[in-house]
Amino acid sequence: MKKIIFIIAIFSTAIYSQKQIKKNHPVTNLTCKTCHSCEVPTRKDPCLKPCPRASMVTVYEPAEKTRNVVSLNELSKKYNPVIFQHRIHAQMSEMSGGCATCHHYNTSGPIQPCKNCHLINRKRDDISKPDLEAAYHRQCISCHREWSHSNSCLSCHSLKNSPQIQSEVTLSKTLESKTHPKLVEPKKIIFATKYNEGKLVTFYHEEHINLFGAKCIDCHQQQNCSMCHDKDKIKTYTQQNENLPVNIQRNKAEHHKPCFSCHQKDNCNLCHKQKAAASFNHETRTGWALNSFHEKLSCDKCHGTSYKFEKLDNNCISCHKDWKVGTFNHQITGLKLDENHAEVDCGDCHKDKAFSKPPICSNCHDDKSFPKDKPGKLVKLLK
Repeated sequence: MKKIIFIIAIFSTAIYSQKQIKKNHPVTNLTCKTCHSCEVPTRKDPCLKPCPRASMVTVYEPAEKTRNVVSLNELSKKYNPVIFQHRIHAQMSEMSGGCATCHHYNTSGPIQPCKNCHLINRKRDDISKPDLEAAYHRQCISCHREWSHSNSCLSCHSLKNSPQIQSEVTLSKTLESKTHPKLVEPKKIIFATKYNEGKLVTFYHEEHINLFGAKCIDCHQQQNCSMCHDKDKIKTYTQQNENLPVNIQRNKAEHHKPCFSCHQKDNCNLCHKQKAAASFNHETRTGWALNSFHEKLSCDKCHGTSYKFEKLDNNCISCHKDWKVGTFNHQITGLKLDENHAEVDCGDCHKDKAFSKPPICSNCHDDKSFPKDKPGKLVKLLK
């Protein structure tokens, strides 16, 4: 009898779903490929696409200022409330997507609770937006399943009329001073690959952050705890020697995905070498050596923030269009102009305003030349 009731329930749900699909999909312009990446999704393998968080916005709040624990009790007909360790999850989220990992489509004001957008009632008009139960599970299950290798609901839930796993008050006190250990960022990693034409890829992590201006989320997207932690096998990545290659087991697509947001159009030999590569050198790579005024600048100061670094005009006035008498402190070059030259137009000494070339004196003087004759005195170079 129970089996018959179960079959009827499944059949009724399927009919309702089909009616909803016919009603809503043409209106919202949805197709199967909107949510599913394969041709034939199944219950075991639904091929669900990741939520397009790149187009979502939210406010940012430091993890230490967020709530310690949150009681999720809206769906407590069958289970006791889930006591969610919010602050620790917020700390972990800062390694990848930050607040937007969970709190997407948020306003610029207070962070909204999930139930403000995801309805408790499953019978909703807009089936493109998950109901509250589905939203919770889609956020949590992937990480917990990969970490624990378990599908058991009891890993987070305790059944009604059974002892609560841990009370909100008790857990809050337990976690009050607990934080995720600070990650030690590597300076350099040498990856061993199977690409015969260049078996080694040298990645300078510190360089990408401090010089190229990359943010954590640019590379660390849709990653979860199981990247480092696994209940069955601890996979925490530790590099004993930055000059020794490491072999991380991932498929080709997984290896390239973090890099291709910037390097997709580059030749393979830009990264793949037969020996460990040296750090980035502007003169070697571009043919133009950066002087003391530019060597400490991050790339985005000249190239913008798109990470698509294209060749620039290295004439000074291509960037410094406002250099003129009265606005430029010549002492920054290491030469303080004397009173006879302080008010002279830049172009009188720097022909065609080619400031990267030595100045000339012949425009005004027949018997003077640089650097034998200087229009001032040398001072300590300002940076």
